[in-house]
Amino acid sequence: MAKDTPRLARRRRHVRVRAKVEGTASAPRLCVFRSLNHIYAQVIDDSRGHTLVAASTLDADIKGEVEGKSKTNRSELVGALVAKRALGQGISRVAFDRGGCKYHGRVKALADAARKEGLKF
Repeated sequence: MAKDTPRLARRRRHVRVRAKVEGTASAPRLCVFRSLNHIYAQVIDDSRGHTLVAASTLDADIKGEVEGKSKTNRSELVGALVAKRALGQGISRVAFDRGGCKYHGRVKALADAARKEGLKF
């Protein structure tokens, strides 16, 4: 039996997380994807299958602020931006989906920044 690659292991963890976390109209899912250089966040209503709000380090609104910062600080900017956009759409409560990643580092920084802006998990 071969050992799982890190990517496959993360995918399996994500499947386990998604079995428990579901976004509804009243509390959509805040989904986080972390790549090597960037971080992406989406607020998704799974009952309709629509992305309501999205933000990433590639977003034009924070592109200038991201330059020269650490990945953790970039994640905080993305968390604050996705929270502001969600609150602007009238979304105040979400279910957090860490995407198979451990809840520390960049994922935790994004979640804490979103909470600080007023989003409730």
